[in-house]
Amino acid sequence: MSEENKVEEKTEAKPKHEEGRHKPRAAKPHRDSVDPEVEERVVAVNRVAKVVKGGRRFSFSALMIVGDKKGNVGYGLGKAKEVPEAIRKATQTARAHMVKIHIDNGTIPHMVMGEFDAGKILFKPAAEGTGIKAAGACRSILELAGVKNVLTKSLRGNNPHNIVKATFKALKSLRSVEQIASVRGKDQKDFRIK
Repeated sequence: MSEENKVEEKTEAKPKHEEGRHKPRAAKPHRDSVDPEVEERVVAVNRVAKVVKGGRRFSFSALMIVGDKKGNVGYGLGKAKEVPEAIRKATQTARAHMVKIHIDNGTIPHMVMGEFDAGKILFKPAAEGTGIKAAGACRSILELAGVKNVLTKSLRGNNPHNIVKATFKALKSLRSVEQIASVRGKDQKDFRIK
């Protein structure tokens, strides 16, 4: 067989998916599809410089909070060469690590303290109409969690990473009246003073 005939045979061959053996797959919906109910907020974006032989290489880290204002909230840290990519990674991590927070009539069920490294925050339940008395990253977390009335006091530290982790530690330790009553084997009425 001459070379010209070989070239003609190759051009006439059909692609595999046309023969019926391999059909192109339909695009699957991405696991982290954008949920319209989940809101996102940027807490901090840091530029990090790595000193190498040729000079400095810059990258960015982003700290994000996501929440649905119905008791579900999460945080994530993303690192990349560009800010939008770092934010996307952080949001993806935050959505994957959302936690359920116990909210009692728009406030937290009881007083709690959160501590992580140098960050330390005190949370107290508040009456209707008080609003969220908090600042910075702590305020964003409480708003996205769906808390309407709460008093907070930052006792130590102002690093947003430590504040976020201390806030989540405190919110995870919240227990509803029903949970405490079931653990102690008592009636819920015994836990409320009115």
